[in-house]
Amino acid sequence: MRTFRIEVAAAWLIIGGTFLCGQASASPRTYETKHHTINVEEMAGGLNHPWSLAFLPGGDMLVTERRGRLYRIDAQSFRKQEVAGVPDVAHGGQGGLLDIVVDPEFSANRTVYFSYSEPGSGGRKGTAVAAARFDAGPNGPVLRKLKVIFRQAPKTATSQHFGSRIVVADDGTLFITLGERGRSEQAQDLGTHLGKVVRINKDGSIPPDNPFRSVKGALPAIYSYGHRNPQGAALDPQTGLLWTLSHGARGGDEINQPKPGKNYGWPVISHGRHYSGEKIGVGTSAPDMEQPVHYWDPSIAPSGLAFYSGNLFSKWKGNLFVGALKDQLISRLELSGGRVVGEERLLTGKYGRIRDIRQGPDGAIWFLTDRARGGLYRIVPAPG
Repeated sequence: MRTFRIEVAAAWLIIGGTFLCGQASASPRTYETKHHTINVEEMAGGLNHPWSLAFLPGGDMLVTERRGRLYRIDAQSFRKQEVAGVPDVAHGGQGGLLDIVVDPEFSANRTVYFSYSEPGSGGRKGTAVAAARFDAGPNGPVLRKLKVIFRQAPKTATSQHFGSRIVVADDGTLFITLGERGRSEQAQDLGTHLGKVVRINKDGSIPPDNPFRSVKGALPAIYSYGHRNPQGAALDPQTGLLWTLSHGARGGDEINQPKPGKNYGWPVISHGRHYSGEKIGVGTSAPDMEQPVHYWDPSIAPSGLAFYSGNLFSKWKGNLFVGALKDQLISRLELSGGRVVGEERLLTGKYGRIRDIRQGPDGAIWFLTDRARGGLYRIVPAPG
């Protein structure tokens, strides 16, 4: 029989722009899983709809809030400081300040990349990606030398399906996942960025080997297309290949391995149905359209994707971890030969909507909960 103690809410004090947090939880909660007994502990609370987590060298963390705030969280005290220099964001619906990643050469260049819904004219907005220098600063952390390196075209007045995960590839290019903004048919149109995975260089230029660079009428940044709303992306540490996950409608959440120039089908094919219950497109398959590596029906509303390569959980090495919003769980997927061969659902209904999941530098698994008083949580092996 599993037992745990109830967590105690954190108390917050604000001093000189630094948020000081008392102990976030009185004790970790302990759970049995198929292979490991785990402890789950809230490390920082009071986060307003946090969206993304990234680790700096040394273990400090960067956390975005959808409303447009960025925090550095100290790895030892778990105090959080707001980072200055964040641009204005179009906060509303699913839009706001979204993903953040740290350049692999951060120690030399101090560069971070982040995505956000950028305001436009007439209430329009679109996913943008900026690069900036992260400095500690004498008065607190700040983003400097900010440069927008990508803008989704066109901007739209809709407030959903921004996609918006960023991955730094092994060759130094950036993959960016983009939702179709509720305009399903645009996912098949190579003249827009809607419903695409794009690939750019770190300065925003287009790699010479992008698949549509020389195709008339196609936007040269496009890498793959036919995606609905991809809110998870990660590189397989063994192969260096990109994996993404995307929201379906009523069922049909997908994990894909996007390949250059390939079409992933939305809205022509899907393993789900419209919210009305009506059939989507022509069914589940069509010529020249790719099948997902894995799909969920009914939908779990996945967000956040991470491969596990650490040493704390020996039996989870090589597994894929997915956060879920609607079903409020973490899906642990076992892989073999690039295919999903098993699933275990963890923490179902225990912590609410899970927006992001990452492996920490020490091999712990970290996740963010998407709510008005969301939290940063850590999963470690239970003692004994």
